[in-house]
Parts: sequence; C-alpha cells; structure tokens
Amino acid sequence: MRRLFLPLFFGILGTIVLVSLGNWQVQRMHWKADVLAEIESRIADAPVALPQNPDPVTDRFLPVEVSGVMSEDALHVLVSVKQVGAGYRIISPFQTDSGRQIMVDRGFVKVAQKDAPHAGGAMTIVGNLHWPDEIDSYTPENDVAGNIWFSRDVPTMAAALKTEPVLVIARDTSENAPSITPLPVDSAGIPNDHLQYVVTWYGLAIVWAAMTLYYLRRMRKTKKA
Repeated sequence: MRRLFLPLFFGILGTIVLVSLGNWQVQRMHWKADVLAEIESRIADAPVALPQNPDPVTDRFLPVEVSGVMSEDALHVLVSVKQVGAGYRIISPFQTDSGRQIMVDRGFVKVAQKDAPHAGGAMTIVGNLHWPDEIDSYTPENDVAGNIWFSRDVPTMAAALKTEPVLVIARDTSENAPSITPLPVDSAGIPNDHLQYVVTWYGLAIVWAAMTLYYLRRMRKTKKA
C-alpha cells in the first residue's frame, strides 16, 4: 500500500489542479460573454453628440452622430472581407459643423475601386468611436507613397490627415447613393476562445485521472505476480 501512496497522491493532486484550471476558464468564458454582450449593447445604443475630448478607453464603441463636410481625401487601409475578398477601408477627414477636424472610416471598396473618386460634401454620419488595435510584430510598414496602409493606427493616421486622433466608424450615412459599403463596428473581431481552453483542461484532467488509475492497477498486478 505504501508503494501506491505516492502515485495516488500525485494523481489526485494533478487532477485537482487541472479541474481547477478548467473551472477558472469556465468563469473566464462567462465573463467574456458578459463583456461581449455589454459591447453589443453599447454599439447599438442611440447616438449622442461627439464628446469634446473622447477617451480611447471609456469612449470606445460610443455611438455618435456628426454632421459636417466630408473631404474627398482618403487613406486606404488594406483589408479582406468574408465572401467578398480583398479591398480597402476608406478613411477620410471630416470637418464637423463646429469646425472640428476628425476622421471617418467610411467603409469598404473593392481593390479595383481604390482610386475611384468618392463623393465628399455635406453629410451626416452615424457610427461608433473606435481606436482599433491592429498592429503586431507581423504588420508591414505602411506604403505611404502608394497610399496603402496596413492598420488603422489612429494617431499616425491623424497626423497624416491633420485631424484630431478621433475615428468614427460609419454605420449609416445621409448620402443618397454611397459608393462605399459601411463596415460597422461589431464584436465579431473580439474572440471568446475560452471554451477551447475549458475542453483542453478538463480533457487533460480526465486523461491524468485515467493514467493514474491505469498505473495503480499495473502496480497492483505486478505486486501480486
């Protein structure tokens, strides 16, 4: 019996640790689901006036309505849209009725439409404030000369367009026949991967427990022999 104590101890301890990690991931999964539900709820709220000094943390996804004049100037951010393919997000300067210069992510155009003219002028935009985090170690340098950008880096784009570091992602526009398809903010780009971790940790706990039982049975059989 003393020979079985140590493997039994580590078998029980390992199973408890793995189950605890699985339980923690279950809690994280529910927490993330609540966060996503809150984001979806905020995205769909009634729009408000643009804050005087928007905060990238507290005002992220805030629905706003702005009226003013859209510039025909634009930065082109390379993206890919499911079931459509590659294209560009069109980021343009927008002067509000109060004289502020901000940026509007007007939406998506296909590659062939990159250099096509897109109407500017007076319009009203309903959308959401956003400061996308799209830069990692694999992000290429922007091709400024060719006007091909690889991320929506708000401060860098604002410097290039000479605007405030404020970006509104358009959801609706007062244009009669917009040539750009809006890509509104949603929670699809915020993953909730905790379920796969739950399955992993609980699966490892089952395997650990099964291996412990198998090892103990082998040891007992060896002892009897």
